[in-house]
Amino acid sequence: MFSNGRGFVIVMLFLAGVINYLDRSALSVAAPFIQEDLNIRPAQMGMLFSSFFIGYAIFNFIGGWASDKYGAKNTLSAAMVVWSVFSGAIALTYNFVSLFIIRVIFGMGEGPLSASTSKAVNNWFPKKERARALGMTMCGTPLGGAISGPIVGLIAIHWGWKASFVLIMLIGLIWVWFWIKYSKERPDQSHGAAHEKEEHSKKTADIPLSFYLKQPTVLFTAFAFFSYNYILFFFLTWFPSYLTTARGLSIHDMSIATIIPWVVGFIGLALGGFISDYIFRITGKEMFSRKAVLVVCLLAAAVCIGFAGMVATAFGAVALVALSVFFLYLTGITYWAIIQDIVHPDRVGGVSGFMHFLANTSGIIGPTATGFIVEYSGSFTSAFLLAGGLAVAGSLCVACFVKPIQSDKLPQSVTGDEQGRFLS
Repeated sequence: MFSNGRGFVIVMLFLAGVINYLDRSALSVAAPFIQEDLNIRPAQMGMLFSSFFIGYAIFNFIGGWASDKYGAKNTLSAAMVVWSVFSGAIALTYNFVSLFIIRVIFGMGEGPLSASTSKAVNNWFPKKERARALGMTMCGTPLGGAISGPIVGLIAIHWGWKASFVLIMLIGLIWVWFWIKYSKERPDQSHGAAHEKEEHSKKTADIPLSFYLKQPTVLFTAFAFFSYNYILFFFLTWFPSYLTTARGLSIHDMSIATIIPWVVGFIGLALGGFISDYIFRITGKEMFSRKAVLVVCLLAAAVCIGFAGMVATAFGAVALVALSVFFLYLTGITYWAIIQDIVHPDRVGGVSGFMHFLANTSGIIGPTATGFIVEYSGSFTSAFLLAGGLAVAGSLCVACFVKPIQSDKLPQSVTGDEQGRFLS
């Protein structure tokens, strides 16, 4: 699995995920300082959290399309440069409007990451290893969230919140140098990679991207991913403020407490691919192996996040949110794996990006909705329950409506005799 340069690809994509969530989480950790320094109200803070997702969601789709057309390596290189520079530019903001604009452009830069990662995994790994490879590459994201608390929190305490954004900009630019210099788009033909032969022995399918974008399986998978992201972004954007304002934790204690859910999330995301591949091996049913993990674990995450809003202590809230994030991240690779299972390799980037675009509209809606709920209700309870309810709906939709795509337009790789393996 790690031969012929695949180990380097996994490590670099893993680090890209770490940097991505380190950059993305920085604003939520620094939010108490920024609100005080720039005189920003809770509802405005919610809009700032959401502003990131305006650019991010659109460029999920554009980035996926670009990774199909220009390659995962080039797309991800450009994305990392843009988001690193505009992460650093947050240090130059001076009011709500300037921060809003910078966050939109910053989100545009981060948008292509996941679809480009999915495309790179599709290029480098055979089908039997993809879920595990996706899990190992994408589990860097919660680790980035875990280290953002102490890094940003401690830097903000000692040198000011602006210094933390400059530091994480430099980290991203160093990654770009290594990625451009040493990575490749695909394994070398000279290595005789089985995956290379597997994918390029097929004639490129003349299937329009629009064919996949209107398929119920893609749309309902996207809705489940929407509910996943709603919980994740609620945690990512508002949980630090919840701990300081509703539970009375200090900035120092909050920075430490927020590490816990991210660490268990890292474990969950790494394990999810192995569990799904294991179920596939013992049942021989590819689609069932994805749905089993997704439905059960998304329901468990919904229950935990709902109860987290009703407990009376900070310890109880942190414990339940940690459990929710763990179960949530167990499902994290299944959305991508379902797309890779049913979509021709030449369309994986575009379809993955479209799914991710729909899913990340939750980032536009959720943080702003939470901000208004908190401002006008005076508590976070309703926001927790709303997040849990959406996850219940998402898991039920997957159980009932996500099925293999059956059409004579599809290539042999996802039709014919193999379809029997996909049926749940």
